[in-house]
Amino acid sequence: SNDLRGNSPASRDIANHMHPYTNPAVLADSGPHIMAKGSGVFVHDDAGNQFYEGMSGLWCASLGFSEPELVDAAIAQFHKLPFYHSFAGKTVGPAIDLAEMLIAHAPPARHDSKMGKVFFASSGSEANDTAIKMVWYYQAARGMPQKQKIISRKKGYHGVTMAAASMTALAYAQDGFGLPLDFVKHTTSPDYYNNALDGESEEDFASRCAAELEEMILAEGPDTVAALFAEPVMGAGGVIIPPTGYFAKIRTILDKYDVLLVADEVICGFGRTGNMWGSQSMDVQPDMLTCAKALSSAYLPISAVLMSDKVYETLAEQAEKLGIFGHGYTYSAHPVCAAVALRAQQLMQERDIIGHVRQLAPAFSDRVARFDRFDFIGNTRSIGMIGAMEFSADPATRQKFDPQHKIAAQLVAKIQEKGVILRALPGDIIGFCPPLIMTEGELHDMFDRIEAAVGEFANTANSLRKFNI
Repeated sequence: SNDLRGNSPASRDIANHMHPYTNPAVLADSGPHIMAKGSGVFVHDDAGNQFYEGMSGLWCASLGFSEPELVDAAIAQFHKLPFYHSFAGKTVGPAIDLAEMLIAHAPPARHDSKMGKVFFASSGSEANDTAIKMVWYYQAARGMPQKQKIISRKKGYHGVTMAAASMTALAYAQDGFGLPLDFVKHTTSPDYYNNALDGESEEDFASRCAAELEEMILAEGPDTVAALFAEPVMGAGGVIIPPTGYFAKIRTILDKYDVLLVADEVICGFGRTGNMWGSQSMDVQPDMLTCAKALSSAYLPISAVLMSDKVYETLAEQAEKLGIFGHGYTYSAHPVCAAVALRAQQLMQERDIIGHVRQLAPAFSDRVARFDRFDFIGNTRSIGMIGAMEFSADPATRQKFDPQHKIAAQLVAKIQEKGVILRALPGDIIGFCPPLIMTEGELHDMFDRIEAAVGEFANTANSLRKFNI
């Protein structure tokens, strides 16, 4: 894979392909890792090496890498109608059926409302950009066009388009791009492990998060704040699971100042937390919801914005006044993408994938928690089939390793040598997010390999601790 000479695939890739989220200098030196095929929970590179895909690709291939039902759904729709748009009242059958299914399984919404409409896009970033525009449209329709500020949370991830990346409160998505845009503000992350004060209970910490949100709204001016965007469980920011009761306290503040709540379910949705939606696991009760990734098990790009009846009815009234809802994408409700997503959601129900996640969750939780025994692991956490281990040079004080050591990235490389692909997340965290179809035997084999790598890495980690303590 990494032969950088002559006309090899690796050398041609370096010559022509600019990779997302990749250091070009490192790529030029080491070459790309070329994947050739996938099978169940495994992927195989072009040298024939097999790896557990411990992150479902990018938190997304929940039904694995070789589901024939999804391939067949795509082929059948390609033969029938490979493309059509949804502008000017046009639509296609798979989009109708998919929207109906999403609404039927939608989580409870705020203010005794229900999710009543779906708008389709192609990525999580597009869905969140769309949600921002809908929030502004909604507020303007209510006679409050100045209510445009958006609040997200530190360590939140909401995508990489201009507006979505402004909400993504992680340095790597903003540095060098002139972001965030000034209408986005960032409030406290519900990261109890790192942000709690000494002696502060989880309930007190959740109350403080709500109080700091209220302080921000008051400082900005309640008549200028439009919405809070929040992941039920924060994914790329470190698999941060909020304390019990956090969202109930947040909702009280949002209700007080007439601020919408948008749940970003791009990672949490479709069974990952042990419920259909992370909003159900965390009692979010949003006004709007964005989703993508596992919507089609990532086999084709598709995303969606779900909105409550309250929000939709206001948007519709405004569109009638203006003569049109002037927003949409060429590929909104693309028939092939919709057909694959529809079949993915049908398989979720037919195979009781959520029931399977609930069965595996105790074993998953136990295997993640076992990493606590290593002196350089400060915290472990999981819910459903998503989890993380977080490094600490001194767990007693929660002191971090020197970022220059890139300790999580070092260990991820060692784990890959054992045949498991994982990701290092900001703050020296390693996430776990395997395909939901994983068997219990595969789960234990995967974690056995990870544990072996962590054990072999212990001497390196403990020697690096000396630079920090």
